[in-house]
Amino acid sequence: MEGKNVSTREKINAAMKDALKNKEMERLAAIRLIIAAMKDKDVASRTDGRNDGIDESAVLSLLQSMIKQRTESAKIFRENNRPELAAKEDGEIAVIESFLPKQLSDEDVAKAIEAIIADTGATSIKDMGKIMAELKAKYAGQMDMGKAGGVIKSKLSG
Repeated sequence: MEGKNVSTREKINAAMKDALKNKEMERLAAIRLIIAAMKDKDVASRTDGRNDGIDESAVLSLLQSMIKQRTESAKIFRENNRPELAAKEDGEIAVIESFLPKQLSDEDVAKAIEAIIADTGATSIKDMGKIMAELKAKYAGQMDMGKAGGVIKSKLSG
């Protein structure tokens, strides 16, 4: 699969087959959760007239939201002295993260935001939606959009 441009969806399907073949049950379970979530989004996208399912950036956004949910759950499990449940969430996070592209450093995120602000001519916080839309289009799965929002606010108000 290396060498050619393979979609995240294809990587996930191939990983499921490998996990099944290698009897990696925890990894298989996590991958099946990802596939189920993608299928839910695919079905929902049909109401928008997209019969071919969600696109690559939507898959990456979905993976990031799955990580965020599991991070919050793991934190709650730790606070309630349930380390075994927190460990299960951490395992799922590791599997999900394996399908995301390399994450941008804080410095690279700031540079990307500065470039988009310059390209769009944004001058105030009112332009934040336009900047976020550009970020999601260009950098889906490569940065935490929540953190990016904070960086945008500080750059536009500063």
